[in-house]
Amino acid sequence: MAVRCFIDLSYDGTAYHGWQRQPASISVQQVLEEKLSDLLGRETAVLGCGRTDTGVHATAFYAHFEWPGEFGARFADWQQAAWKLNGMLPPDIGVRRIFEVGEEDHARFSAAERAYTYWVHTTKDPFLEGRSARVYQDLDIEAMNAAAAQLVFHGEFDAFQKTGGGQKTTICDVRHAAWTRTEPHRMRFDITADRFLRNMVRAIVGTLLEVGKGRRSPDDMAALIASKDRKQAGTSAPACGLYLSRVDYPFLQ
Repeated sequence: MAVRCFIDLSYDGTAYHGWQRQPASISVQQVLEEKLSDLLGRETAVLGCGRTDTGVHATAFYAHFEWPGEFGARFADWQQAAWKLNGMLPPDIGVRRIFEVGEEDHARFSAAERAYTYWVHTTKDPFLEGRSARVYQDLDIEAMNAAAAQLVFHGEFDAFQKTGGGQKTTICDVRHAAWTRTEPHRMRFDITADRFLRNMVRAIVGTLLEVGKGRRSPDDMAALIASKDRKQAGTSAPACGLYLSRVDYPFLQ
């Protein structure tokens, strides 16, 4: 009898053109499907909890696949399967566990809440290259938080959607949005919602960074959101600072 399995994984997105398979570019999904198929001895498709853009990372990501058979001689259980799969995957993709779920549990549609983290630093640090966005001036974190607080609502976020995003609805329920200074020259932005539009977080961060640089006022946010016009928001922040950091499912509580 076929069962549905979840893969709990993380990845450094620097070398990949996002999560989703591309016609002529390498993606995380492609690599995972190829190695999982080799492990299971049959062609196996995986479906992810969402998309990440080129160069975006994930410290928390889930994908599901269908498993029709017994373990046999390939591995004793899913713990051993995860261990073997890790040995086949490149160093920038890591699997924490594989586990069986209900037949209706879906990596994308069953997710109740998602969270992203965006990292920035304001001094040169070679160890953050490709994993945090460098900003070449000090930032007013209080102003950025005043602007970010206005993002916490249930409504339309057209102003932060990539042109041609194609979503059927632009309504999101943003439940938390705030900056935290973690070191004198480093800070993080955390945002939580039931769903996100394409490029939404990077557009929000780019806009908030303009506030932090004094180019916008926190008071401008309400009018910007009401405009529903992507051209009114800031330039998208670089992909290297963005991480999908949490995905919650009711059945994993």
